[in-house]
Amino acid sequence: MFALNFQSPNHKKLLIDRKKNCTVRLGDVSDVYLENSVVWITIGKPFQSKRKLYTAFIDKVITKTISELTTHDLDHQNPEIGSIEELVAFFEKVYQKSISMEDMVTVIYFSEIIDE
Repeated sequence: MFALNFQSPNHKKLLIDRKKNCTVRLGDVSDVYLENSVVWITIGKPFQSKRKLYTAFIDKVITKTISELTTHDLDHQNPEIGSIEELVAFFEKVYQKSISMEDMVTVIYFSEIIDE
């Protein structure tokens, strides 16, 4: 089973509150995260223990340039990021490199699987 891991403490709160059901990942990772797959949603820093929050179903995977991102993508990624420019600034902090509007990203929509 694969995991969609999140590092930001802000993402942890959004995930726990179920306010985040999309992630935008730099580069084309569509061959790793396939539609109709089941993944663990986890939180944790690289090379440290991870905490499994819940299991999720990957509903949709889209590859596009940063400039092609929609407000829908941004709202579901993080409601506190109001523009593509803010997302680029966030990515530049995370990836510690310059990001352009033509860089490729993978948009992954997911939904929680509820065990009953």
